[in-house]
Amino acid sequence: MTIYLDAVWLLNFFLDMMLLMLTQTLAKEDTKKWRITLGALVASLLVPISLYFPDSIFTTLIGKVVFSILIIICTFRFHSIYQMVKLLLLFYFTTFAIGGGLIALHFLLQHPISMSSSGILTFNSGYGDSVSWLFVMIGFPIVWLFTKRRMDKHVAEKIRYDQLCPVTIQVGNKSYSTTGYIDSGNQLVDPVSKKFVIICDESFLKHWFTDKDWNCLKKAHDELRYEEIPLAWKNRIHLIPYHGVEGNSTFMMALKADQLIVYHDQNKLITTKFFIGIQFGQLTRDQRYHCLLHPQIIHVATVSSA
Repeated sequence: MTIYLDAVWLLNFFLDMMLLMLTQTLAKEDTKKWRITLGALVASLLVPISLYFPDSIFTTLIGKVVFSILIIICTFRFHSIYQMVKLLLLFYFTTFAIGGGLIALHFLLQHPISMSSSGILTFNSGYGDSVSWLFVMIGFPIVWLFTKRRMDKHVAEKIRYDQLCPVTIQVGNKSYSTTGYIDSGNQLVDPVSKKFVIICDESFLKHWFTDKDWNCLKKAHDELRYEEIPLAWKNRIHLIPYHGVEGNSTFMMALKADQLIVYHDQNKLITTKFFIGIQFGQLTRDQRYHCLLHPQIIHVATVSSA
């Protein structure tokens, strides 16, 4: 039998590219086209490896999982373990879903179900044996639960990620940009100045602080020793009272910033009437955004063309 390796390789390359494009669409990942091409090229390398090195570790289950991780990293880069696992599971989901659809279409066209002479429905081509039925009975619930959970997770994240927008914050003479999330549950307002409060996490706020100043600020927060606040930041640090989830009253340490720019619906929104609530930790595990925006800022900020 003659095998045209170039044709098989090219077909596999395009199929892998389509799978990665579908994974990108479902995950809402901002990935360059050349990275998708690179990921598809790496994925297609499994064809010549399987043919020329049939005993290679990449033909085993563990090797294929490692190879899949390499494909995900080449396509989407590495941001966090949580994001990589999420993309890997989503990549497997699209592969299994499309593969299962192709198999179903194949059997639909081949008419595998037939009526025997005794009037009993059977599957031809040997798919009615006990091992196959046992596999279906065990595999179907697993695939169903996997598909349902991944789709439920995707729907929940789609609602959240549709409210993401770029933001730029200026403190003193330094400005940094990140991704903000318009949080309808954030209704925090400073009771004295009536300024809105947005919340930024540690990894973003540390751009303005030295390690020593940040550690002192964190110590002042954890031990309620506000005299530990670095002298250079005393005029910018405020305490804002608020009610926690359990109904108890407490204080949030907030930073007085100079300007906030939000890019929303092709508009550039600018405001100076806000505080930054300091989150000592990360807002999300996948680090998709680092800022929780007050929803009213979108309505009261000055609008200018982006």
